[in-house]
Amino acid sequence: MEFKETKLKGLFVIQPKVFEDARGHFFESYSNLHFANAGLNLNFVQDNQSLSQKGVLRGLHFQNNPYAQGKLVRVIKGAVYDVGVDIRKNSPTYGQWFGMELSEKNKTMMYIPEGFAHGFLTLENDTIFSYKCTNLYNKASEDCILWNDKTIGIEWNFENPLLSEKDLQGKNFNSFESLF
Repeated sequence: MEFKETKLKGLFVIQPKVFEDARGHFFESYSNLHFANAGLNLNFVQDNQSLSQKGVLRGLHFQNNPYAQGKLVRVIKGAVYDVGVDIRKNSPTYGQWFGMELSEKNKTMMYIPEGFAHGFLTLENDTIFSYKCTNLYNKASEDCILWNDKTIGIEWNFENPLLSEKDLQGKNFNSFESLF
């Protein structure tokens, strides 16, 4: 596995080593040893998976302490534009975002640490998105920043995504108080 830290400290792009032949392909989607060698000593406690049609946008979600979650995200089928936003108030990159396409074809993964909001936009129908979490889901600690907040300025490059009621009610970045 190849680990590349982005401009946002702690947010990594991970490219697995893929073995392909006439039968198909094989790759390790997670290895505790490889992650530890990259300085990511993590304990994943929950796996989640979603199925979405093209144009669904989920996010920007996070959980506050003590239930904050780091997430290892990847696409099993289809493609997404995946985004992490730094919401650590003492971080030099506070309010900045990083995004990239993750797909079944490129097999690229991202690790989004605690203290980040996360969201994704599905680019294909029947997209299956998977994420490993470092903490259990806790409804009382969940929160959401508005997906199209002007202060953050994420370039989704998609008109009128399909959103949940919760995501439509996300907070503006300037009015939200970071607990990280």
